[in-house]
Amino acid sequence: MKKKILIAYLGNPDFDTRIKNLCYSFSKNNFQISVVGFESENRSITKNETSTVYKLQRKPSVKFYLKFFFNLFNYLRKHKADYYFAEDIYTLGLVCVFAKSRGKKLFYNSRELYPFLAGLRNRKYIQFLIALIEKVFIKFPDFVLTTGEMDADFLIKHYSLKNVIVLRNLPLYINEIKKHNLHELLKIPEDSKIFLYQGVLLDGRGIRFAIEIVKEFENIHLVILGDGEKKIHFQEFAESLRVESRVHFLGSFSQDELINYTSACDIGLALIENISMSYYYALPGKLFEYIMAEIPVICSDLPQMKKIVRQFNVGRFTNIDDKENLMKIIKELITNNGLNIVLRDNCKLAKKELNWEKEFEKLLEKVQ
Repeated sequence: MKKKILIAYLGNPDFDTRIKNLCYSFSKNNFQISVVGFESENRSITKNETSTVYKLQRKPSVKFYLKFFFNLFNYLRKHKADYYFAEDIYTLGLVCVFAKSRGKKLFYNSRELYPFLAGLRNRKYIQFLIALIEKVFIKFPDFVLTTGEMDADFLIKHYSLKNVIVLRNLPLYINEIKKHNLHELLKIPEDSKIFLYQGVLLDGRGIRFAIEIVKEFENIHLVILGDGEKKIHFQEFAESLRVESRVHFLGSFSQDELINYTSACDIGLALIENISMSYYYALPGKLFEYIMAEIPVICSDLPQMKKIVRQFNVGRFTNIDDKENLMKIIKELITNNGLNIVLRDNCKLAKKELNWEKEFEKLLEKVQ
């Protein structure tokens, strides 16, 4: 009989690389998977045998969280599993109660340093509440998962934990990529370079910097793959700089389709701003997705990202407040074809190590 794994997440699992990879790998190893997720009311939902996705109103509010907890409670009440995964701080409390009351193993995925999220800098009450929830419940999981070594070190010291596993947001290994022709699709001149931002559209992710790059270089187009609450804000910012015709908001794509767009770009951007502890420790999945797609990277000189780019020589990093150096790096990458070939070749080598299949082995041994 197959052992059962239940994964809970405040978000749409169809657009989450980490959950898609967990489902793929656990299914491949003969586990039965069930996923409960949540999506905003104005977006469509892909239904399948594994996932149950509830629709919630778009803007977080008291009503939003009450409906979220009500639906999650009912789902957990009706579904039992051998292993429970709380994929964020928001699902941790309820999943912890059900897993522990049933005597089952619990995994908490600390995707961020939640009490130190940039978006909570000016929301002290919410920040206090999240910090309290994590402090109370983080002692109960059998294992706490983090996306980087520095995050793990912080949690170990901050909460005196001994059960932390570093499980980076690495993509599945893909050798042959079906690259889309974005020049043709978006009517971009062949001699123009395509820069890419991939991920959620929020402040602090360097999206304004990316749009400003388009303003500085006439032969650069920016493709943005993702959605988020700040989408309209960034569209208006592009319009204010009069570069809206060269900034392309393509929306979200399933993980199976995403790499075909990613690989069609010339440079991947991960210009995360150092505006919180969580961002300072950032090691985002987009960095590894760029590498898997074999495109060079320009990232912030934040420690965990810088370490990867330097170790595998897959791009350049800089202090994003040093605009002069950032522009120098961009000019070098869009004019030096020889350098681009070297960086792309290094990506091909790096992705043989930086892939989900290798990373997942660390988790698989914990559920045997």
